[in-house]
Amino acid sequence: MLHELLESVRTGRISVEEAYERLRILPYEDIGFARVDHQRYLRRGFPEVIYCPGKTTEQVVTIFGRLAASGGTVLATRAEEEVYKAVQAEHPAVEYHRDAKALVLRGQPEKEPYGCVAVASAGTADIPVAEEAALTAELIGSRVERLYDVGVAGIHRLFDNWDKLSKARVIVVVAGMEGALASVIGGLAVCPVVAVPTSVGYGANLGGIAPLLTMLNSCASGMAVVNIDNGYGAGYMAALINRSGEEDIEGERD
Repeated sequence: MLHELLESVRTGRISVEEAYERLRILPYEDIGFARVDHQRYLRRGFPEVIYCPGKTTEQVVTIFGRLAASGGTVLATRAEEEVYKAVQAEHPAVEYHRDAKALVLRGQPEKEPYGCVAVASAGTADIPVAEEAALTAELIGSRVERLYDVGVAGIHRLFDNWDKLSKARVIVVVAGMEGALASVIGGLAVCPVVAVPTSVGYGANLGGIAPLLTMLNSCASGMAVVNIDNGYGAGYMAALINRSGEEDIEGERD
């Protein structure tokens, strides 16, 4: 983003004064109720993401607008329908991914996706969290393979589709109930696994505590665990691992 700004000044597409105004809000823009981190893209390779719960609709719309003004892709997670409609009134091009409950406004042209992040869910009820992970990884630049409803209650469904997982550089496993799918995949996969416990399940699931403990206590090597229902965190981590693999390949080519 900064490179593009400097290049725009060099070629005369924008004035020095306009560039100065854009740089003025770095590293963050104080809008009173929030400090919008415009420099996140430079540090992490992806802009700051808006977590909608706990914010008023007006606050989400304002933050969304400030991020959109920088020209990058904007992602807002856990957005309800009314938030989507309010943002759409200001930004007609915004997309609403209902399964993931996410808002996306695409910025600069996206590059060809690279590598492969596989996202597997134990059950259909886990899809909202899985879709949050998949969408996040896609927006950061990863090619994503989805494999849903392949839990241990019918483990043959997983084995019948194992070829899809075997090609991945990293696998995100999303599971509620007792969370056993992460250990099964972790014991078979040759790549890193990011496990996501969900709050899906009956009483003893304890709102996701049961699968969280199962995943944390797994003896499968090469598996990391994020917090309950944190599809965004899992997708982000998986995309970083996938990107590292791409950089290694580019380094070998050089």
